[in-house]
Amino acid sequence: MRATECTRLGHHGHHRRRPGGGWPGGAAAGAFGCRAYKASLTDFGAVGDGTTSNTRAFAAAVANLSLYASHGGATLVVPPGKWLTGPFNLTSHFTLFLDRDAEILASQDIDEWPIIDPLPSYGRGRDLPGGRYSNFIMGSHLTDVIITGDNGTINGQGNVWWDKFHANKLEYTRGYLLEIMYSDHILISNLTFKDAPAWNLHPIYSSNVIVSNVTILAPVTSPNTDGIDPDSVSDVLIEDCFIVSGDDCIAIKSGWDEYGIAFNMPTRHVIIRRLTCISPFSATIALGSEMSGGIQDIRAEDITAINTESGVRIKTAIGRGGYVKDIFVRRMTLNTMKYVFWMAGNYGQHPDDKYDPNAIPIIHNINYRDVVAENVTIAGKLEGLPGAPFTGICLSNVTVDVVKSKKLKWNCTDVEGVSSDVMPNPCDSLRDLGADAAPCPFPTDPLPIDTVAFQECRCRGVQL
Repeated sequence: MRATECTRLGHHGHHRRRPGGGWPGGAAAGAFGCRAYKASLTDFGAVGDGTTSNTRAFAAAVANLSLYASHGGATLVVPPGKWLTGPFNLTSHFTLFLDRDAEILASQDIDEWPIIDPLPSYGRGRDLPGGRYSNFIMGSHLTDVIITGDNGTINGQGNVWWDKFHANKLEYTRGYLLEIMYSDHILISNLTFKDAPAWNLHPIYSSNVIVSNVTILAPVTSPNTDGIDPDSVSDVLIEDCFIVSGDDCIAIKSGWDEYGIAFNMPTRHVIIRRLTCISPFSATIALGSEMSGGIQDIRAEDITAINTESGVRIKTAIGRGGYVKDIFVRRMTLNTMKYVFWMAGNYGQHPDDKYDPNAIPIIHNINYRDVVAENVTIAGKLEGLPGAPFTGICLSNVTVDVVKSKKLKWNCTDVEGVSSDVMPNPCDSLRDLGADAAPCPFPTDPLPIDTVAFQECRCRGVQL
């Protein structure tokens, strides 16, 4: 074990955060190099040969370093090597740092994955009724946690899970690669996540979450390998991420039908910027379909998608309840898409037959501007709900190059809104205001998560 003596060098803004950052004003203990204590995984007997199980070493390391939470926090360094382990928990005032050429490998021995309770806002597992397998890396009721590195890798080795899913041999719902719940002040940065059993990054019931400069990789045919799924969270920043996925690159959620309505925790105040997505069978950014607690104030800008099914997709259904409102998107560049704009009011997966058929979702104030798309099959497929149309839709400065096809360029039912300077001309339910109309709005007020300044430290180790 080594103590670290650190000198704070100053404050830095949010762009391209480096692992030497920390929360401002003492709000958190700081990141790698700014914790009071530091240890290597090898200090706890770990062997990085890719075959030796390090489950006990990870558990011992986190348990030991948790003792320093109230004394300046601690960093666990994962050195170069391949470190096989079963699922493990994190702790507060803690940094997990992966060196370059360090790779944490998830065990493919399913007996190492305990069964845990379903999420209360879902009422059951997402794959199957009942509980779910543990997540690979997880934490609950934490504060000030940083998961970072020098572009090390966390590898879920998901093939065994995908095979069981396709063969209908799962006994419980698959766990996620990283799930943080009931927590505050979380930073995930400068890492590669690959081959998750199902969803990759799942912050839920949490606040003040930053995901920065992260690469997420999975085969495009792998089942349900969503990239980043903010779920019943507030004040979230996702920036400078590259995602190749078998499902939505980003899926914003807030609970499923009657369980999400009862839990009543919305997702709100989310910033997404400088995202690159490849997902041929899913969305660049999805809102829903589990949105029963509500989704509000989502701001996405400078989005690039290549060979992806849709740009921003809204998914909901009768029985969901809740709302999706105050959505703002600008500067999307898309190439080789099935749809640019896609809204579906008939996305009818339900957890059970107890959902309320009178729980009608509200979709309102959805804004897109400054969009360029090439090699597109259908410009827009917008399907609201009969008797409960999606309202307040705005499209401006949009150019879509639709390939020659017998299909309609736009297909709109039960939607209401306006458009300006959109090519090809949209459906009549998006009333044309003319090319000189004001653009669709995009907020100019900063969100609190966007004003976080990080402190850089220079440290030296002191042997204890």
